[in-house]
Amino acid sequence: MADGGAGGVADADAAADDGPADRLEDRAEEAGERAEHLQQKRWYRVLVAIGLVSFGVVHLLIAAIAVQVAWTGGGGQASSQGALREVARTPVGLPILLVIVVGMVPLALWQLTQALSGYDELEDGKPLGRRNRRRLASAGRAVVYLALAVSAAKVAAGARGSSDEERTWTGRLLGLPAGQVLVLVVAAAVVAVGVALIVKGVRRKFTDDLSGGVRPALVRLGQVGHVTKGLALAAVGGLFAWAAVTHDARKAGGMDQALSVVRRSPFGDVLLTVIAVGIACFGLYCFVWARHPRRD
Repeated sequence: MADGGAGGVADADAAADDGPADRLEDRAEEAGERAEHLQQKRWYRVLVAIGLVSFGVVHLLIAAIAVQVAWTGGGGQASSQGALREVARTPVGLPILLVIVVGMVPLALWQLTQALSGYDELEDGKPLGRRNRRRLASAGRAVVYLALAVSAAKVAAGARGSSDEERTWTGRLLGLPAGQVLVLVVAAAVVAVGVALIVKGVRRKFTDDLSGGVRPALVRLGQVGHVTKGLALAAVGGLFAWAAVTHDARKAGGMDQALSVVRRSPFGDVLLTVIAVGIACFGLYCFVWARHPRRD
């Protein structure tokens, strides 16, 4: 009995010694175990595949709009919002938008759990080691997927959005103390995401998200898609930076504004068409990803 009491006291002392960091780590491990159990569910894997296919369809629509803009000067807004509105105009628009919402939420959950406790097999000997970089990337993807789900829900409900939203938020930031610095930070973050996509494409790091058996031609498709999308995002970040430098929110904008700038450049029609083809490649790569996702 005495030994049992001493053991209980020792356990209590050990638990008392656990700091906030230890408790946070324990919770992250528990979340990781729950996520691993969830990912074994067939219905969950089906929802993730639906989300990836939906993500690919959105990119294909953006590419189609960009080509139309390149050669006709009109045709819609070459952004996720514009693509979703094009879907809404079809006879089956509402069901498709609802499928996109249903697909994006598990994608966001998947990447969020990866951000919290994934990639444990990777070595991480420093604050920005490979594991932490992958977790940060997953956190960024979770935000993108969740934002797309919200956008699809708004479009399904009849709301309209445009690049004016980016200009409005940029104007609000510029009106704050140190607003130019804040907008420059946003610009730097967007450019960093674009550069990361370019590096990921060139070095084929996206194959870490795929299971084995993917043909080289499909890997090449992913390379082209990641590099092109990275260049487009870098252009978006450049617009935000220019808005900060000139203190003019009208200079800011989303993907559609960036592609419009490309169109106004020399040989803009050809350049915009090339970018559209690259974005379409990213969309097709999402189909490959849906077919060959990494299971662990």
